[in-house]
Amino acid sequence: MERLRHWLLVRHRSNWIQLFRFGLVGGTGVAVNLLVMVICKRLGAHPEAIAVDLPYTDFNVRWYHVFSTLAFLVANLWNFQLNRWWTFRSAKHSPWWREYPPFLVVGLAAQIVGLGILTLLMHPHSPLELPTDVFDDTTGFRTKVYWAQLISVVLVTPVSFVLNKIWTFRRVRTRDGRSLAAAAHLEPDPSPQKTP
Repeated sequence: MERLRHWLLVRHRSNWIQLFRFGLVGGTGVAVNLLVMVICKRLGAHPEAIAVDLPYTDFNVRWYHVFSTLAFLVANLWNFQLNRWWTFRSAKHSPWWREYPPFLVVGLAAQIVGLGILTLLMHPHSPLELPTDVFDDTTGFRTKVYWAQLISVVLVTPVSFVLNKIWTFRRVRTRDGRSLAAAAHLEPDPSPQKTP
């Protein structure tokens, strides 16, 4: 019973450590995401201009959708590499090409939800539009598209963590289902003990 209690404690501690690391990686990913968004906004068209007119509909793809997707792709690759190497420590246990497609699929699902949130925060007829008297684009800190992007990324991150933990990086498990990190804490150190 004591061993089971110890195993549960180690397992939950491992989950909390992974969540903390995922959050730190996500924080750097948000910075990368926003940096790409700033570069796109400065070098590209006006974010609210029409990028693609969807024929036979009242809808359009705006440049902020394009900028957000480019920012997502760069940040997604950044986050994957750091999570693979540091958060889930799966680089030694599973090939890159087996883990990245599921990570990208999870990210794309989150990006689709994020684009919906971004649209709600940017569209002038949305009840959730960020107020233009506050976000009047006069400075970087008052740029509406930056705040809308940040809010959408923050809102979709928890779902991304859960899906990546249970699906993308699930291959990093021992035969009995424990994570490699938890198993390492339970197993005795096989190295011979030095005597003084």
